[in-house]
Amino acid sequence: MNMTDVFYGIGDFFQWTFQFMKHIGFGMNLFFWLIIVVLYFTWLTMQVKYNKEAKENNTLP
Repeated sequence: MNMTDVFYGIGDFFQWTFQFMKHIGFGMNLFFWLIIVVLYFTWLTMQVKYNKEAKENNTLP
Protein backbone atom coordinates (compact mmCIF):
# COMPACT_ATOMS: atom_id res chain seq x y z
CA MET A 1 0.00 0.00 0.00
CA ASN A 2 1.44 3.35 -0.96
CA MET A 3 0.39 6.95 -0.44
CA THR A 4 -1.45 7.05 -3.78
CA ASP A 5 -3.87 4.40 -2.53
CA VAL A 6 -4.46 6.41 0.65
CA PHE A 7 -5.18 9.64 -1.25
CA TYR A 8 -7.46 7.90 -3.74
CA GLY A 9 -9.27 6.27 -0.82
CA ILE A 10 -9.82 9.64 0.82
CA GLY A 11 -11.02 11.09 -2.50
CA ASP A 12 -13.44 8.22 -3.03
CA PHE A 13 -14.80 8.69 0.48
CA PHE A 14 -15.46 12.41 -0.11
CA GLN A 15 -17.11 11.75 -3.46
CA TRP A 16 -19.36 9.18 -1.80
CA THR A 17 -20.18 11.67 1.01
CA PHE A 18 -20.97 14.57 -1.34
CA GLN A 19 -23.48 12.46 -3.28
CA PHE A 20 -25.83 12.83 -0.31
CA MET A 21 -25.62 16.60 -0.58
CA LYS A 22 -27.13 16.44 -4.07
CA HIS A 23 -30.21 14.76 -2.62
CA ILE A 24 -30.47 17.17 0.30
CA GLY A 25 -30.18 20.17 -2.01
CA PHE A 26 -31.04 23.59 -0.67
CA GLY A 27 -32.64 22.12 2.45
CA MET A 28 -29.35 22.07 4.34
CA ASN A 29 -28.85 25.79 3.68
CA LEU A 30 -32.34 26.52 4.97
CA PHE A 31 -31.64 24.41 8.06
CA PHE A 32 -28.49 26.37 8.90
CA TRP A 33 -30.18 29.71 8.25
CA LEU A 34 -33.02 28.73 10.55
CA ILE A 35 -30.56 27.88 13.31
CA ILE A 36 -28.75 31.21 12.81
CA VAL A 37 -32.00 33.21 12.93
CA VAL A 38 -33.26 31.42 16.05
CA LEU A 39 -29.95 31.94 17.86
CA TYR A 40 -29.84 35.59 16.80
CA PHE A 41 -33.29 36.36 18.17
CA THR A 42 -32.52 34.41 21.34
CA TRP A 43 -29.42 36.54 21.83
CA LEU A 44 -31.38 39.76 21.21
CA THR A 45 -34.05 38.71 23.71
CA MET A 46 -31.42 37.97 26.34
CA GLN A 47 -29.68 41.29 25.64
CA VAL A 48 -32.93 43.23 26.14
CA LYS A 49 -33.49 41.40 29.41
CA TYR A 50 -29.95 42.17 30.64
CA ASN A 51 -30.23 45.83 29.63
CA LYS A 52 -33.53 46.16 31.48
CA GLU A 53 -32.05 44.52 34.58
CA ALA A 54 -28.96 46.76 34.42
CA LYS A 55 -31.12 49.87 34.06
CA GLU A 56 -33.17 48.89 37.11
CA ASN A 57 -29.99 48.34 39.18
CA ASN A 58 -28.30 51.51 37.85
CA THR A 59 -25.32 49.53 36.59
CA LEU A 60 -25.35 50.88 33.05
CA PRO A 61 -22.32 53.04 32.22
